[in-house]
Amino acid sequence: MKNAIILCVCYFFVCVGVSAQKSENWTRFRGPNGQGISGATGLPVHWSDTENIAWKTDIPGEGWSSPIVWDDYIFLTSTTEEGKNCHVIAVDRKTGEILWDKVVFTQDPNQNRHDMNSYATPTPVTDGKTVYAVFSGGSFVALDFSGHILWINSDLDYYSQHGMGVSPILYDDLLLLAVNPSNKEEPKALGWTQPWDKSYLLAVDKNTGKERWRGMRGMSRIAHATPAIMKVNGKDQIISPAGDVIQGFDPANGNLIWTVASSGEPCVPSPVIGDGLVYSSTTNRDPLRAVRPDGQGDCTETHIVWEQKGYTPMMSSYLYVKPFLYTCTDGSYLCCLDATTGAFLWRLQLKIGALNPSPVYADGKIYVLSEQGATIVLNPSGVPDKPAEIIAKNELKEPCRASMAVAGKQLIIRSSGRLWCIGE
Repeated sequence: MKNAIILCVCYFFVCVGVSAQKSENWTRFRGPNGQGISGATGLPVHWSDTENIAWKTDIPGEGWSSPIVWDDYIFLTSTTEEGKNCHVIAVDRKTGEILWDKVVFTQDPNQNRHDMNSYATPTPVTDGKTVYAVFSGGSFVALDFSGHILWINSDLDYYSQHGMGVSPILYDDLLLLAVNPSNKEEPKALGWTQPWDKSYLLAVDKNTGKERWRGMRGMSRIAHATPAIMKVNGKDQIISPAGDVIQGFDPANGNLIWTVASSGEPCVPSPVIGDGLVYSSTTNRDPLRAVRPDGQGDCTETHIVWEQKGYTPMMSSYLYVKPFLYTCTDGSYLCCLDATTGAFLWRLQLKIGALNPSPVYADGKIYVLSEQGATIVLNPSGVPDKPAEIIAKNELKEPCRASMAVAGKQLIIRSSGRLWCIGE
């Protein structure tokens, strides 16, 4: 009996350990919940392009998808032949060795795209058994961890004046993608500078790739914000902003539950969630909004809790660490707002160039990566009127537009030509 009890206790702690390990897998854009937050500890603080580097690996092709991590696998995407050949790549997290590099399909590389964008910008997503990816043309692919293609869906003919920047996410057995296109024919302004009714949230069956539903937005414009999942009054909602709107959808059928007007396009920062509020914005010329997601229909007049102008990021997503909301703005500033009221608290100029990758909070620190490949590590003070303390500045000296991932006690950073593993 005593041995049985000991075995049960050991089994309990093994299960807890496995669960804790899997909870730290960086499964999608900005981590397991899309908030840019990790519970990992013992992360590196100081490094350079030659110091505290576990490994660095050349990545074939071009792309700005962020790396994702599941145990000892790192996945990312790229394209070759100027965007024609679409690759899904698996890297060994321990060694940096490329385990496999699969050309999954070809696409039309003559699509329009912004100079900041690539033909492989959407970050893949995984459930621990399958990795799912989408490319600029709108085609999906699912592969197992050995690189075998399970299904391809090429039904979506996607076009946007800026290209595709949004990433897919998983919810139960659904693979979700915010489809916010613009008009491929004349007049080009439709969906771009003029709202139209062709945008929607797309759900496909993750096991078969077959379409399950489309949740139509109504009038909106192009956007690249990755959706988030939020529980509202005991029920899950898909929170999905686009140009001119912030919206909540029913994951069971794609029905639009509520909408709040949010002027401007494109909406690039992905939303974050905290204390029952949704934080979202469009361009840096328009206000950042905190919205209550418990309404029905058009809630613009009733559910905007606060608006704040002047601290809105153009590209990077926000970071919510209760009770503060952090934003990365033009001029290389890290700004801090009171998440409950929207009151401006402080800003700190980091002087490392454009802060286009999204920040990460882990090990009690804020990691801010710049497009120039420099990372500032900060200790938040926890005091409203006291700025965070800069404790390190680390440079890789290569362009970085992808957001970093956390893997165990290491950081994974993608530069223009390499994947870097920072730490011992």
